[in-house]
Amino acid sequence: MKLAWRELIRRPSRFLTAGAALTLLVLLLLVLGGILDALVNSATGVLRAQTAPLIVYSADSKGSIDRSRISAEQHDAIARVAGVHEATGLGVALLGGHVEGRSEPADVAVFGYEAPNAKVPAPPAPGQAFADESLTDTGLELGQTIELGSARIPVEVIGWVSGTDYNLQSGLWVEPATWREALNANIPDAAVAPGAFEAILVTPQEGSSVAAVATDIDAQVPGVTTLTIDEAIAGVPGVSEQEGVFTSIIGTTFAVAGIVVALFFALLTIERVGLLGVLKAIGASSRTLAAGLTLQAVLIATGALVIGSVLALGLSQVIPDAVPLELSTGRFVSTAVGLVVTALIGSAISFRRIIRIDPASAVGGA
Repeated sequence: MKLAWRELIRRPSRFLTAGAALTLLVLLLLVLGGILDALVNSATGVLRAQTAPLIVYSADSKGSIDRSRISAEQHDAIARVAGVHEATGLGVALLGGHVEGRSEPADVAVFGYEAPNAKVPAPPAPGQAFADESLTDTGLELGQTIELGSARIPVEVIGWVSGTDYNLQSGLWVEPATWREALNANIPDAAVAPGAFEAILVTPQEGSSVAAVATDIDAQVPGVTTLTIDEAIAGVPGVSEQEGVFTSIIGTTFAVAGIVVALFFALLTIERVGLLGVLKAIGASSRTLAAGLTLQAVLIATGALVIGSVLALGLSQVIPDAVPLELSTGRFVSTAVGLVVTALIGSAISFRRIIRIDPASAVGGA
């Protein structure tokens, strides 16, 4: 182990090629993962912000909030189901938001809601809104009025929230009557009646089973379907497809990293057959030599992870705002774990060759 460590210190240039390749792969993994996280969060932020574990859509909504309609009668029926502690309405209108001084309207998702959640406080007064911080990129400022849709419904921004986007559009949170006004005035074909919402957020009573409450709602309230928040997130159109594509690319990149480590240490082992034979001849076991090789692989991967992470953070500061990129702690951790495991597997491929080295023939050949 000490010999492996000393070799890294005294001859770092020998490991430079593998380290550089792994650093670039770490950068690619973090950027790909950051883009995926940003896309998914921008499509599902409204759902991730909820504290209620269940959401109720109309049965024909196909898992999309803006396709769903829940009447006032259905809302009341949901609230009366045994085990339901709270049932609050939620609606969304995807509109253009006109900001003073900006020629093009911003894409906004206007949410009408009845109760606070993990990221948004209680509903504001009519004509006021909490805006997602992503709207600051449009020049929107606190206290400024944003006009919604072609009907130019004015709404004053009184506070900021974050991470509440939907369908890649910035969130704008208003009380239900303001949302209905904006929706009905700008999209008459999708108009909703007084008291109606597009979805109902359900919090079960303490001690009640979430699954049982969901089953009872579906059984007792005609024309609705109840999902957990996780199921609703997975059902947002396009999310599972995005995750599938990016996960495949990220998995392939990890495989390439493993191949890089395997080939590098396979060649390095061949190059050092004579040295390894001498070490075996003076008493070093195959297990000790394999442990030294594993240590080198892990240290190279760790160095590549550190440098690649710094490069990714630097890139996130200069990349255009139009490119979605969100580098989270979880993404760094998953990349680190994946890279170390990949390095361990890649280096293990050389163990068989180390075990088969015969000290006499290796020293004689040297």
